[in-house]
Amino acid sequence: MAELKNFYFAFADVGPNRCLVARTGYTGEEGFELYCNSEDATKLWAALLDAGAPEGLVPVGLGARDTLRLEKGYPLYGHELDESTTPLEAGLAWVTKFSKGDFLGREILLKQKEQGVTRKLVGLEILERGIARGGYRLFKEDINIGHVTSGTRSPSLDKSIALGSVGIEHAAIGNVVDVEIRSRKAPAKVVSLPFYRR
Repeated sequence: MAELKNFYFAFADVGPNRCLVARTGYTGEEGFELYCNSEDATKLWAALLDAGAPEGLVPVGLGARDTLRLEKGYPLYGHELDESTTPLEAGLAWVTKFSKGDFLGREILLKQKEQGVTRKLVGLEILERGIARGGYRLFKEDINIGHVTSGTRSPSLDKSIALGSVGIEHAAIGNVVDVEIRSRKAPAKVVSLPFYRR
């Protein structure tokens, strides 16, 4: 809370303009989202950097945020989620609340829940040198079984990790598949999510 008070005083001179602080982020790390009027954004940014400078605060970009969410195994729309992937296939059954009443796609999801998914989002640890990027194909005994949705080098774990969509028969923890990285195939092991826990 002291950090928030320090921030408040650093930004208090904006006058009647307000800043909303929320813990609604989906980054995989503790943090806050700040909402303010666009004309106050530059002043807010400068105030944050000034207030945090004694603690070593430095700005980071979306690449860092994407690495954090990937280490936690969090799906991102446009990668793990899209119009052809259901929340159940993306491992989001825990936020799909059928008891909350009607919603768009409810009947299809109920049917899929009853019958079981045919593909699943899995964590992959790349066992050789290389980074599996989104769109790279996954193989088992030279048969294409799915694709990588997101991949990076994990700074917390010092190894290459990825999320991938595979047929349910290939989703077992410990299963080794091949990921096509450029012109070669590298082995990758299906691992439990999240990749990283504090």
